[in-house]
Amino acid sequence: MGFLSDDDKAGLEPAETTSPRTPIPVQMVASDEYAPQVQTARQREVQARLMEMGGDLSRHQGLSRRRFFQTSAGMAAAFVALNDVYGPLFSASRAEAATPDIAQERAESLRGQFIMDMHTHFLRDDTRLTGFVRMREAVGQRGWNPDLSGRPQTLEDLKFDNYIKEVFLDSDTKAALISSAPSDIPEDWFLTNSQMAKARERVNAEAGGRRLFTHAIFTPGAPGWLEALDAALELRPDSLKGYTVGDNTHKATSRYPWRMDDEAVAYKGYEKMAAAGAKIVCVHKGLFSTEVEAQFPHLAPFADVRDVGQAAKDWPDLTFVIYHSAYRLGDPAKALAQFEDTGRLDWVSDLADIPEKYGVNNVYADLGQVFAQTMVAEPRVCAALMGILIRGLGADHVCWGTDAVWTGSPQWQIEGLRRLEIPEDMRRAHGFAELGAADGAVKTAIFGGNNARLYGVDAAEVAALDEDGLAQRKAAYLAQGGRPSLRRYGYVRSASA
Repeated sequence: MGFLSDDDKAGLEPAETTSPRTPIPVQMVASDEYAPQVQTARQREVQARLMEMGGDLSRHQGLSRRRFFQTSAGMAAAFVALNDVYGPLFSASRAEAATPDIAQERAESLRGQFIMDMHTHFLRDDTRLTGFVRMREAVGQRGWNPDLSGRPQTLEDLKFDNYIKEVFLDSDTKAALISSAPSDIPEDWFLTNSQMAKARERVNAEAGGRRLFTHAIFTPGAPGWLEALDAALELRPDSLKGYTVGDNTHKATSRYPWRMDDEAVAYKGYEKMAAAGAKIVCVHKGLFSTEVEAQFPHLAPFADVRDVGQAAKDWPDLTFVIYHSAYRLGDPAKALAQFEDTGRLDWVSDLADIPEKYGVNNVYADLGQVFAQTMVAEPRVCAALMGILIRGLGADHVCWGTDAVWTGSPQWQIEGLRRLEIPEDMRRAHGFAELGAADGAVKTAIFGGNNARLYGVDAAEVAALDEDGLAQRKAAYLAQGGRPSLRRYGYVRSASA
């Protein structure tokens, strides 16, 4: 991949084969598009506490520690460990972790919750991304520990079959959107627009209803992009997606970055979308740390949200969903210090300010990757991020996304939001509202209600998902015991890096 240098690669290990298979990650797991942060001292403490607790509780329950971690009680234990280190941000108790019946009863009571994850990925069968292929092979061979994984990391983990298992069988996700990323090199798209459409057809044919939704990628300014957009719209995508930095896969050579408010370029695409009845425009923003900016300064002006407000104002009939909530990413300690000093988070606060600043209500925030990374790196930043977005955009304008399968099954992220509460001191100081119960109004809206409204999924369609072909497949899988892999499919920073 274009971003990761030789020094970056030398310090990485494959998360799938070298990280402990715990219910939640115990350090940042990054995809190939950016380098992960080193495991912090507090993350090491979480890991130590979780492994000790897992050993004790698994023996009392007559299970191996690995099998215990695959259970609902094991998931509860992970959040107990987080609370022990970071303070009581998550609803979890040692009693739940120590009592399988209590944990299982809670899990089953929430299993029917409607969760619509509109930010997921897998790779095409004929992928030729040298970053994904060569880097995974090289890093995997160096770091593979058969005692941890039983097998080396393979590219198949990032393809369709494993995607279905991780997203639909091993999590409570009911519907998902498959996304992609463009490149100036046509062969290096994660998935082509037609491949996404075919995946949607395949899954929905098995299910007998709408389980899988798709993007079509658009690339403003690239040669022939308007004609390509016409062809993409003929596939009847559920929404469109663009990257304002252009080629995010090969940032160093990205030739066609663009601005959302460019009347001469982007607006021509919006006009075509509106005419075709495609009203949802998803845009990748953020995940652009100061370290990344130093490497690619030519892309920095396109990575933030300064171009969002005017575009939203000029196109009130379109809905703009800002992916990753524009979070910059980087050192979690610095993010927490910034919030404690200023009450703001880089670019996230700018995004949340847009409705009041521009008088618009058609801007939404997606939680893909940023909820995951902040939850395991610094949960108070995660809570602050949620508070800022809900206060500025409204709970009805924050949308669930996980960026799975890079971070494995999305179930641990689902549990994270179900259990997370913004601390009282933070609510008082910043005017944040409570997130409330796992199945309360705020979390219900974020998990599925907001996406259902945007994508036209009604109550009858939601109810039918519990009886369709994919539901039957999952029921059979669970009846056989269900074995979550607890794998992640990105990279972690080695301790010696």
